[in-house]
Amino acid sequence: MNGVILLDKPPDISSAGALNIVKRLLPRGVKIGHAGTLDPFATGLLVLLVGKSTRRCEELMNAPKEYETTIRLGARSATDDPESEPIETLGATAPDRAVVTDVLKRFIGDIQQTPPAYSAIKIAGRRACDRIRSGESVELKPRTVRVYDIALVLYEWPYTKVRINCGRGTYIRSIARDMGEILGIGAYLTALRRTRSGDFSVEQARTLKQLKEQGIEPNLLQ
Repeated sequence: MNGVILLDKPPDISSAGALNIVKRLLPRGVKIGHAGTLDPFATGLLVLLVGKSTRRCEELMNAPKEYETTIRLGARSATDDPESEPIETLGATAPDRAVVTDVLKRFIGDIQQTPPAYSAIKIAGRRACDRIRSGESVELKPRTVRVYDIALVLYEWPYTKVRINCGRGTYIRSIARDMGEILGIGAYLTALRRTRSGDFSVEQARTLKQLKEQGIEPNLLQ
């Protein structure tokens, strides 16, 4: 059994957790992996690789990815997402739509981006988020990531809906955080959905319920 399964990951489950559910639907001993993690709160396209297709991991990890995200302006969160309590920015006022659009344009191209402190990036073999939760302080270095395009889809203060097309290693949470810092009012993600990964679209994806009902083989892509 070899091929690609496109999963529409639900919220409140890790990518590894979703993968393990699908793994239990496969014959014993069949390899499975994924081509790009989604945070537990995030939804959308998770590309699962089965059997010999696991060899395509690097190829598919390097493919451009598209996200639709909702950003809350005028507040910050420690995790830059809804998984920690937001802190309102006192006195924050709504910037003009033109100002928000101009700020977003600053993130297009090859940019230097500092990953979120609460991330799975390892420092001396241990994840940064685990170090913070155990009381340590961490300092992550900026790195170069590529953003192909950003479009402002909707702006209704304090929320902005944004579509982002980006390369490997880009943290959408960091874009929200940095956007808020440039505006001087703070910002964090309230929702994140991956809609494309390379040539694959979330419209092609199946839910966990569908995979359980239909089985794996009818949903394997080559």
